[in-house]
Amino acid sequence: MKFQRWLQSVKNQIALTVGGLIAVAYGWYWLGGAVIVMQGLLLVASMVGVAPILMQAYQALKVKVVSIDLLVTIAVLGALIIGEFNESAIVTFLFLFGSYLEQRTLKKTRESIRALSEMAPQTAQVLAADGTTTTVGVDDVEIDDQVLVKTGAQVPVDGQVVQGSAYVNEASITGEAQLVKKIVGDAVYSGAIVDNGTLTVTATQVGDDTTFAQIIELVEEAQDSKSPAEKFIDRFATYYTPAVLVLALAIGLITRDFKLAITILVLGCPGALVIGAPVSIVAGIGNGAKHGVLIKGGEVVNAMAGIDTMVFDKTGTLTKGDTAVAHVQFYTAAEQATLAVTTAVEAQSDHPLATAIVQYARERGVTDLPTIERIETLKGLGVQAEVAGQTIRIGRAKMMTEAEVAGQTIRIGRAKMMTEAGIRLTGAQIAAITASQTAGQSTVLVAVDQQVVLLIGIADTVKPEAKAALTRLKKAGVKHLVMLTGDNDQTAAAIAKAVGITEYHANLLPAEKVEFIKTYQASGQKVAFIGDGINDSPSLALADIGIAMGSGTDVAIETSDIVLMQSTLSELVYADYLTKATARNTVQNIVIAVGTVGLLLLGLMLGWVQMASGMFVHEISILVVIFNAMRLIRFKVR
Repeated sequence: MKFQRWLQSVKNQIALTVGGLIAVAYGWYWLGGAVIVMQGLLLVASMVGVAPILMQAYQALKVKVVSIDLLVTIAVLGALIIGEFNESAIVTFLFLFGSYLEQRTLKKTRESIRALSEMAPQTAQVLAADGTTTTVGVDDVEIDDQVLVKTGAQVPVDGQVVQGSAYVNEASITGEAQLVKKIVGDAVYSGAIVDNGTLTVTATQVGDDTTFAQIIELVEEAQDSKSPAEKFIDRFATYYTPAVLVLALAIGLITRDFKLAITILVLGCPGALVIGAPVSIVAGIGNGAKHGVLIKGGEVVNAMAGIDTMVFDKTGTLTKGDTAVAHVQFYTAAEQATLAVTTAVEAQSDHPLATAIVQYARERGVTDLPTIERIETLKGLGVQAEVAGQTIRIGRAKMMTEAEVAGQTIRIGRAKMMTEAGIRLTGAQIAAITASQTAGQSTVLVAVDQQVVLLIGIADTVKPEAKAALTRLKKAGVKHLVMLTGDNDQTAAAIAKAVGITEYHANLLPAEKVEFIKTYQASGQKVAFIGDGINDSPSLALADIGIAMGSGTDVAIETSDIVLMQSTLSELVYADYLTKATARNTVQNIVIAVGTVGLLLLGLMLGWVQMASGMFVHEISILVVIFNAMRLIRFKVR
């Protein structure tokens, strides 16, 4: 066993030795030296070179796999038996050299992932209550610990800045080298580097749960999975190798031409076919990792390349998600108390609308919040809580479903929570809701017991790159662009118009988004869903490809197939172009490999190709597929 490991560890050195012996042998011959010396050097080269190939063939046979190494071993031994020492030496060298190039290429494509691992923070400065710091390993930091990060140091945890300000390099997370200013309240991520300044950070995610650790894990997992092309090639090789052995044996028995049979074995080796697809996939995934696009496996590459329908969530996906309160209307004289109650409830949620309300209240000095006795989240509708003996209901207009105007009952949206509570809207309130929604605002209503006491209009802004990105996706072959949102019709219409989407559906619950995706799939469309929230997780899981924003929830990221670390739609364009380029590259390599073997066998039958020349062409094809795959390492969207 030790000998086997040693033999494989020095395989590259063996290739160099074999190449040197061949060069010396032919140099000796060209200088007029004795032929027997040349033959002896070539024999030694053959014996040395075949050793690691023979060992790999043996290991494969132990697990009942007839490998390409076995074909080469038989061919080399056969050539030695018939005295073709030059053929055997050249075959071993070219095969070993091709293996070396493959290793080098795979190594290069994984450099970005390895670089990430090396960049992972190892220690943290944990602050004690008395202001002193203690250096501990990153795995020893606990949630809610405060860590001090000075200029030049790495942020060891995911967390929130509670003191200080600094410019931070988040290239390892987002792929962007531009410095980002962080102040109190901002989120920071493990692996980011403080360029200038000092931060005190409260840990919210530690160890393997940090964003940085998850990036490494996602990419490593991606490399372990195989694309359909790779799976096909594995199955193909399982049957192809024995078939070549049988063919060579049959021709040898029929023609009595042992050399011809050996030559068939050599030329029939599908080396380029076996390595072509894996090298392309790994190169594509590695390129994506360097540009903030995490692709979770070869299967994802092929599936993404075939997408013709992209379905978008709105908030945090097409829009920035940094919503702000644009309009407030009270229906009670106790304005501060109402705002305090509302803030106490919304502070329990991380939804962008809730965050906007809490921020609005803070700016107006609302800090004394009542204690929440009970809270219940109604998925897709809002929340219901008990505060100081009062029942508080907060949600969008569709929660307040019934209204009485001039003796008539008016229904708005879906009969859910407020209907059961017997809450009705006045005509003035309906008019205010309509005006808010027409202005493109998300409308939140607050009811205390049986009375609506507050209307809040919250505006979001479209991501600046959204329209251009969607235009490029259309040009790239995406036929259908759809927006699905839980927001109102007016807001949905305004956002859809701004980004160039013609099909949109509003006032949707998570289950209803899923039904739309099922409908698209049933009609034969290949669907990608792009979202960022927990409520998007069912759609992300159901779609042919789920794409999550890096700023989204952990659930969304874990459920998705692709993660856009910088949370931009430009990254989505990059992912689309990259996966299509990778899929094309894979097909190109398969065509090159199969075509080469076919042409070599045809040339052999016609007498145009000999063993050495055929093996040379064969190894050239391996180089071609490797270099073709390496183009993906430098791929850029222009």
